[in-house]
Amino acid sequence: MKFHPALALLLAAVLPAMAAAKDYYVHFGTYSKAPSKGIYRSHFDTDTGVLTPAELAIEAKDPSFIALHPNGKVLYAVDESLDSKKTPGANGIAAYSIDAKTGALKLINQQSFEGSGPCHVSVDRDGHCVFIANYNTGSIAALPLDKDGRIGPVSSFVQHTGSSANRARQSSPHAHSIYTTPDNRFVLSADLGADKVFIYRFDAATGKLTSNEPAFATLPPGSGPRHLVFSPNSKFVYVISEMLCTVTTFSYDAAKGALSPVDSISTLPPGETKPANGSCAEIAIHPNGKFLYASTRGHNSITVYSLDAATGKLTFIDNKPSGGKTPRHFALDPTGAWLIAEHQDSSDVTVFRVDAATGKLTPTGAPVPVPSVVASVFVPVP
Repeated sequence: MKFHPALALLLAAVLPAMAAAKDYYVHFGTYSKAPSKGIYRSHFDTDTGVLTPAELAIEAKDPSFIALHPNGKVLYAVDESLDSKKTPGANGIAAYSIDAKTGALKLINQQSFEGSGPCHVSVDRDGHCVFIANYNTGSIAALPLDKDGRIGPVSSFVQHTGSSANRARQSSPHAHSIYTTPDNRFVLSADLGADKVFIYRFDAATGKLTSNEPAFATLPPGSGPRHLVFSPNSKFVYVISEMLCTVTTFSYDAAKGALSPVDSISTLPPGETKPANGSCAEIAIHPNGKFLYASTRGHNSITVYSLDAATGKLTFIDNKPSGGKTPRHFALDPTGAWLIAEHQDSSDVTVFRVDAATGKLTPTGAPVPVPSVVASVFVPVP
């Protein structure tokens, strides 16, 4: 049978798209406040945007924030209720293997560390270490990982220092997040209490963190930096500030690990002031690098910005109701076609279709119930 050249061209165009279209499990971290019992999971279809009803993946205590190992086979979760001073030696972080057929979780091991109120967890780019940020005590920790994802004892612990303008919330440091840089050479930790992003050199072989020079970047007094994200070209870092409801752009010097402020923009629509209960939460960049998203609690919305790859500056595009109460977290699916917004106080998740040309969001249907939901990760279905 003769193979027509036009058919060959058609298949060449279609087959890669088919291969790229995957199904995912979505795992949700929650506060284990009744009726929540731990970590939940749903199935997500990237063709239709359908998120199935959530099912319990494993019981756990306050697994608020979760992170995925680069191999996609191990999930990490902190116990945000942990206070090592009240319960010395308590296990504040757990590693779980992910069942490839069902998405169910099985405990690999747990590990203790010094600190209180662990609120954020991440894994370095190559899977050498898992990192923890402790909100209550304003400290961070690094713990080495075995090849199977098992967590070892703490390899590095750092106590932040500092305070800032808002004495009610910033009388002491409050580490709120921790991330490795794209080249895996540095670690950045946003501290709400100190109004700083601390910078550390990272030795992946030993799991050690040492203070960089410069040791930090400073935000305006009363900002309350919470989370951050790197631009796809690694030239800029965007920091969302919980208290002032702003996104601050920093240029990033990869050789020195240094941050320099560029610009700042409100997370609210132009002309609107922050509501009394307004506070920012999550930040993310679209896989195409053209759009940035930021959520504001109280205002219960997600703002869309265009991103200038050359200057790093953001321009307001749209502000969309998030579809529930208290958008503590949201995530873009790996294809960039969808965004899911998790609402802590209405205990549900809203799915939005993302317009690839404009970045704007369109809700796709009724929210999916997930009790006391805090965070999510997409896990590829083999």
